[in-house]
Amino acid sequence: MNTKIFTKTRLAASLAVLMGTLPASAQEAPAETAQGQEAEVIEVRGIRGSLIRSQDLKRESSGIVDAISAEELGKFPDTNLAESLQRITGVTISRANGEGSQITVRGFGPEFNLVTLNGRQMPGTGFTRSYNLENLSSEGVSTLELQKTARAENPSGGLGATVNIITSRPLQKPGQQYSFSAKGIFDTSNEAGEDVTPEFAGVYSNTFNDDKMGVSVSFSHQERSFRREEANIQGWVLQENDDLPDLDPSMVIDNRSKITNAAFFPKDMNYSINDVERERTNAQVTFQYRPVDNVTATLDYTTSDSTTGTNTFGWGIWNNFGANINSYELDENGTALYADISGDDGSFTASRGTTDVKARSVGLNLVWEVNDDWKVSLDYHDSSNEIDNGKDKGLGSAGQVILGSNQLESKVYDFRSGDIPSFFVNWNNGTNELMASEIDSNFSQFIRSPGRAEIQQLQIDSTWYNNSFDIPLIRVDFGVARTEQTLSGYNAWSGLRGGPGFSPSFTEIFPDSMFVRHDTDGLLDAFDGEINPGYYYTFSFDEAVARQLYYLTADVMGGNEYSIDPFYSGAPSQSLVEETTDSFYVQSEWEFSLKDRLVQVNAGLRYEETTVPSSAEVRVPVQVKWVAASEWITEFQPDLVLQDFTGKYDILLPMFDVKVDLTDDVVARFSWGKSITRAPIGLLQGGRSFSGSPKLGSRTVSEGNTSLLPYESTNLDLSFEWYYDEASYAAIGLFRKSVKNYIDTQAAEETFDGLYDIYKGPRWNEAAAAIEADGGQATDTAIYDYLIANGYGNASNEILPTSGDPLITWLVSKPRNLNDSKTVEGVELAVQHSFGDTGFGVGVNATLVSGDVEYDPYDLNPQNPLVGISDSANFQTFYEKDGLSVKVTYAWRSDYVVGMGQSQGSADNPATQFDTFGQWDMSVNYDVDENLTVFFEGVNINNETERGYGRFEEQFLFARQYGPRYVLGARYTFH
Repeated sequence: MNTKIFTKTRLAASLAVLMGTLPASAQEAPAETAQGQEAEVIEVRGIRGSLIRSQDLKRESSGIVDAISAEELGKFPDTNLAESLQRITGVTISRANGEGSQITVRGFGPEFNLVTLNGRQMPGTGFTRSYNLENLSSEGVSTLELQKTARAENPSGGLGATVNIITSRPLQKPGQQYSFSAKGIFDTSNEAGEDVTPEFAGVYSNTFNDDKMGVSVSFSHQERSFRREEANIQGWVLQENDDLPDLDPSMVIDNRSKITNAAFFPKDMNYSINDVERERTNAQVTFQYRPVDNVTATLDYTTSDSTTGTNTFGWGIWNNFGANINSYELDENGTALYADISGDDGSFTASRGTTDVKARSVGLNLVWEVNDDWKVSLDYHDSSNEIDNGKDKGLGSAGQVILGSNQLESKVYDFRSGDIPSFFVNWNNGTNELMASEIDSNFSQFIRSPGRAEIQQLQIDSTWYNNSFDIPLIRVDFGVARTEQTLSGYNAWSGLRGGPGFSPSFTEIFPDSMFVRHDTDGLLDAFDGEINPGYYYTFSFDEAVARQLYYLTADVMGGNEYSIDPFYSGAPSQSLVEETTDSFYVQSEWEFSLKDRLVQVNAGLRYEETTVPSSAEVRVPVQVKWVAASEWITEFQPDLVLQDFTGKYDILLPMFDVKVDLTDDVVARFSWGKSITRAPIGLLQGGRSFSGSPKLGSRTVSEGNTSLLPYESTNLDLSFEWYYDEASYAAIGLFRKSVKNYIDTQAAEETFDGLYDIYKGPRWNEAAAAIEADGGQATDTAIYDYLIANGYGNASNEILPTSGDPLITWLVSKPRNLNDSKTVEGVELAVQHSFGDTGFGVGVNATLVSGDVEYDPYDLNPQNPLVGISDSANFQTFYEKDGLSVKVTYAWRSDYVVGMGQSQGSADNPATQFDTFGQWDMSVNYDVDENLTVFFEGVNINNETERGYGRFEEQFLFARQYGPRYVLGARYTFH
């Protein structure tokens, strides 16, 4: 803070832009005016200073650029970088564990946006292209730049936008400066961890040897403990009218009017309590050396470590349909609001896992200002981002233990009232509550699926300044680059260990004392309605594992012995994708007057050639076994098969920007250009992967395609900006993106020789007929029990397929590029106003997006809409004067499609949609003196929740509750 108000000349504005990469608190050095006099440039810190620097950068840039600047050394405006970016017009964020994680820009989701660090392309988190910003702290960051229009000089990949994270450089601000802060974090949701967790951070910068050498260091460490309460359905299953059972009319309420040829039922319903502990450590060190005035060398190293441990208790039901359905009520869209379903089971689950995310980047930059006409730079970096969910020291995997029982008459799902569905089970004991003595072993599974992304990038750039020819050309930039990206990973799965499926029963190995009964009072209390069932059990994960390891041995279980080894089922499928891109660009800047108006033109072209070799070691399926009423297992050959694939393409990316100063305060811009986003890495992976647990309705196969072309967008932008006062402006922008090469991942039904299906085979039909002849209900549980009782199972109670059975119908997903194009268009509105010397200010922005890429819930055919498209708005108001700073912000986002498909959804590939979200945050800072500041922050102070749904809001998918978070701390700054 320590704000000083001054009237900025155009020279001062230009200086602010030229020094846009300085640390936010850096005081601009004195400059010589045209008359040879020294111009006074006074530092403006705090909220107002941040807004001024961001506004100046926006005004002076070519193309459509927005920015967020640090308020002062070591202090960024929000709790993490993603939260800061959402304040920019057109930017919305997705959240993980109540924190901003990834960004969507103008309707284009995380995979369409490129994140660079000081102009270097950064690898995505794990086996993806998407960069998770919650793992990177803001200490040491001076500016976030968001380039919304194409630039030939930028690495490709940002079809939506390119985010450049600019960090501090010591030689940009000679002398010593530092800032240290300490915080206490209080998560109101926390129950299991420490009530108050620490966060401390620091930034130090200094120069030596007559300011020819410099070093800067930044670091941060944060610990956080919180609880996430959740209700969840894994997917909705479409049942055609012929699939519905013929029930007595008194058992059916059918209100269908808009969709009449199908009905939708929930595959499961469960609740969970997730206790999460996270530690995040970031650090960066930068060395600079300027042996002579025109040569600068910079060496930097950035590291980020984030470790998240989760302990989860859940309880729920599992459903199959057809003859299992006893009664139901459908709404006008065919969604089941109520269903009584027999068969399968109810369960109580304990899960444990620790995930580690490590990011590393080392880079070297050399800049040589050859003379007044030429500048040459070389930049190289080697960066990696690795994720591993197997960091639990006791397991070496992510583990899940499922106990419960199948001794039930039916399960009842009910969503006729409240914000969250409820369920209850009619147990065979005559009540709706399972006794501790009746809890049995269903199965456990242990998974390890690490992923690693690496980028090595060399960029050589040159600039020629036109000091020789009397033409409007100002400069020409050109350069070459090579980017080598490698992504690798594997997925190891133990299989379903210890049964599975309550067959045989082992209730005796779990003493009643192992289970602790709880009421659900207060659970998910931010939502309306009553949680049913009103109880759940928790148990010791370690004890449940230990008891099953001791009792469920190979002597007892045969091939179903209990094991916590994620590699028990064999060597995991290995995935490797290598992507090499060679590029060349040329870009020119022109400036001239047209009718006394300054016109700036930037035109350029980028050429890229990309090669994509991929190898995969795949598991070849042998058969699918029916091992329990609701559990099916794919058995694979013991040895992996190596497969190699290669794809290649090249592309031209032109761009053209025009900027016109209509008046001294009004700027108009027009931009045209092409940009791309490469196909998701997982889709480029070669090979064919079969589901290891192909339950009924979930027989899936996925294939990759190394020949996928990138998404290619032709972009048009038009904007008008009115800079009517210092830290005050209004802007309106129109944009249009026409995107081709959309990737279609719709599934098609396919059979494979030798893979036979017990379902609807001769034995299945025999069992169903016999059960119905005896007046019974032919549920999958009843059919399985009949086949076992009549000798169709082996010694492990597994039913194996025979050549007399039909072939399994698999849903095979293979990505391909579509020939048509789709268009997204929208308008951006922004107003930022500072009320003179009062200290008050306000900012409001909104983005409205539309196009022919939206999801139609009434179309039952598979669709391919644009994921993430939504309207958004942000509001900010602040007061800053006399050492006191108060800021209140609100971020709103309309409902949007998160992705196509649900983990247990049916073949119609239903959407997963996120409901409207709006969050209030606030912060208060007070300067005790010129160095010491104390502050208080509140995050999600309105206790906003997250809710998701499928085709319609009545097709509930999830509800999550985190609660508000508060921070109290102090910062000491010297400069």
